[in-house]
Amino acid sequence: MKYLIKLSMVVLLFIAFTSCDNDDGMAANQNQCNYEGLTFFDGSTNTLLPESQLQTEFFPNNGGPGVPAVEVYESSNPGNISLITDAVTLNATGPGTLVINGTTYNVTVTCQRAGTTVGEEFRFDVVTVSGGFEGELCVVIDAVNP
Repeated sequence: MKYLIKLSMVVLLFIAFTSCDNDDGMAANQNQCNYEGLTFFDGSTNTLLPESQLQTEFFPNNGGPGVPAVEVYESSNPGNISLITDAVTLNATGPGTLVINGTTYNVTVTCQRAGTTVGEEFRFDVVTVSGGFEGELCVVIDAVNP
């Protein structure tokens, strides 16, 4: 029994130290998503939505010529889960709007990986402006809309 407890502790410590966030720029998995899709914890509920259930649309000229934005939404229920932001260049940080299960959050978005064409990846770190809740979004561009 003691052996199992010790083994469990070692495994938990290993997972804790190897499963890191991609925020610091030094992570070994900087070029990989921790989870393909959306992961967000609002303080009581952990939302996980796989990339296959998300639609990602890139708008290269959303705010005028050369002013891009991205919209990510749940394909089967667009109003239920979505993110809209113009922080779409590598290392850009800016405001965004995140909707999770009908609750709207004002968020700060940091773009950790930026794409521009169908099939390329976007990766965002998302933090609520008031409340400190954090999420990560890793998606593949499905459509580019001029």
